[in-house]
Amino acid sequence: MEKPIRQIVTIGGGSGQFVLLSGLRDLKNCHTTAIVSMVDSGGSTGRLRDELGILPPGDILKCILALSPYQDTSRAILLKRFKKDRRLAGHTAGNMLLTMLSRYTGNFPAGVAALAEILEAEGTILPVTIDRATLVAELTDGSRIYGEEAIDIPRGTQRERIKDVFLVPHHHDAISVYPPVLEAIKEAEYIFIGPGDLFTSIIPNLLVSGVKEALQQARGRVFYIINIMTKFGETHHFTGRDFVAGLEDRLGRQVDGVIGNLTCPRQEMLDRYAQQKSDFVCVDPQDPFWGKRTILIKDLLESNAAIVRHDPLKLARVIQDIIAHGI
Repeated sequence: MEKPIRQIVTIGGGSGQFVLLSGLRDLKNCHTTAIVSMVDSGGSTGRLRDELGILPPGDILKCILALSPYQDTSRAILLKRFKKDRRLAGHTAGNMLLTMLSRYTGNFPAGVAALAEILEAEGTILPVTIDRATLVAELTDGSRIYGEEAIDIPRGTQRERIKDVFLVPHHHDAISVYPPVLEAIKEAEYIFIGPGDLFTSIIPNLLVSGVKEALQQARGRVFYIINIMTKFGETHHFTGRDFVAGLEDRLGRQVDGVIGNLTCPRQEMLDRYAQQKSDFVCVDPQDPFWGKRTILIKDLLESNAAIVRHDPLKLARVIQDIIAHGI
């Protein structure tokens, strides 16, 4: 008897979701739906958003590539940046292709589905919203920073800690969720939030009206994948407990489980990250704070990478065990 297809949802954005989806792509008897933040404002993505008034394509493109069986080849082509033409210079081929498909089909989700079809992506990619918005961070001193890129890259050596973030709509009174997102969360057996920058990749999804409420009512088990390193200006000196508390405060419920990394990077890597005021995230599995949450602290470090990040295959194995044993 053939095993039923398990429904998995991931929520995030940026390189963290790319790593997670790269691992999940080949899981057997699973269908993955990636829900992607829509506030990216940097580089080619930011220019296309500002010049053409489209939704930011960058994070969506990464998710499509991650779920494609042709990932290596397609990344080499679609992440290549134009240099010769003045208007195209700095844009990636993939962002331009996704922009063209979205305009030709008449809407962004149709363009995303078309590019996913071209690359035979093994799953579904959904923008969390199709309303344009700007992410704003309020700091502890009362000042505000506008735009994901500005929040993501602190200026100078000192900055107040982020107190809160919110979305400012461009053309509406509120930011509406893309309806298939709610259906995906409702049908999911497992929901994995992260890894990714807490304030610029994860929380923006929860700020879209309806998403937080859907997660509060979800029948599937919700797991949070904690980052391996902190980030100056966002999660400076955070422990694993701080990450979870920060997420749950915005989510309005406890997560069912936490996935954290056990393995510390090499000292030379830690020294390099220390120059950016970034520290290794310690997760104490014995902390009474965890209560009834399932705590899975494993070796998740990609040992041969030039940067500190999760290993897609190690992460996928943990998730496979969660599903196989009904954790």
